[in-house]
Amino acid sequence: MVLKTRITELFGIEIPVLQGGMHYVGYAEMAAAVSEAGGLGIITALTQPSPEKLREEIQKCKKMTSKPFGVNLTLLPMLAPPNYGDYVNVIITEGVKVVETAGRAPDEFISQFKEHNIKVIHKCVSVRHALSAEKKGVDAISLDGFECGGHPGEEDVGNFVLAPLGAEKLTVPFVVSGGVANGMQLAAAFAMGADGVNAGTLFMCTKEAPIHENIKKALVEGDERSTTHIFRTLNNTERVYKNETAMKVRSIEAEKPGDFPAIRPYVLGENYRKSFQETGDTTSSCWSCGLSMALIHDIPTCKELLKRMVADAEQAVKRASSKVVSSKL
Repeated sequence: MVLKTRITELFGIEIPVLQGGMHYVGYAEMAAAVSEAGGLGIITALTQPSPEKLREEIQKCKKMTSKPFGVNLTLLPMLAPPNYGDYVNVIITEGVKVVETAGRAPDEFISQFKEHNIKVIHKCVSVRHALSAEKKGVDAISLDGFECGGHPGEEDVGNFVLAPLGAEKLTVPFVVSGGVANGMQLAAAFAMGADGVNAGTLFMCTKEAPIHENIKKALVEGDERSTTHIFRTLNNTERVYKNETAMKVRSIEAEKPGDFPAIRPYVLGENYRKSFQETGDTTSSCWSCGLSMALIHDIPTCKELLKRMVADAEQAVKRASSKVVSSKL
């Protein structure tokens, strides 16, 4: 089965599956493995402590693959935001061809990216935001449903409604993001008008993912009840693994709504990094993951994973077709 969509043509890839940007996961080895397998790998810019470190990571990825890969640039509400302009300059000067933007609208950078023929796919949790991004010139949209890990926004709309709505209203191609783990969902995304899918948690459960094996094991063993939300009272909702630390944060939020200093010690990014890269302790930090873990049952290579997704999508299409019986009126 050959999958040819507006997304494969736009990004020059073979399989319309994108690896979303993920904190402490989206390094060169992850992005290169996905791209080599036929999808679109993504390096996470802000996982790198400085623009120059991002440059080194991009150069490393170039040595690992000759296929297209992208960089995620998430524009977050932060007390001390990084110099986004310097990260943008690195992306441009290193000749990156695809940028995945997320968070607030990337208005001030779209024109810069377009001047250098860089394709921009923007993550949105609502169609109204997607339409706004489309007007501002992005090339594609990643529609992020409520099922996703990380930040699903405050709209609380699932993909079964979000995707068909996007198909009704958007002109640019879009991918379904959030809760994606198998080929049946890829086929379903096509049926709902999308041109591909974006997955994060799924790629955390691959052999090439540069995270501790204990994290991968927890995801494989988890189910649809293994995540929870924090930061609800801060209007910055995040879906994370359901553990003691996350539940402690929830209890503090219930007692002191909107009081970030009270929960800050439990949600430090350094705690997250240590869990993923050093200790493998699944309970001592708040770390992002999505509902897709319920559908993840093993830890394949990226190549094995994408080959299986394509085969399963083909079978899903055949099963669906067999249920359609024409009648003579």
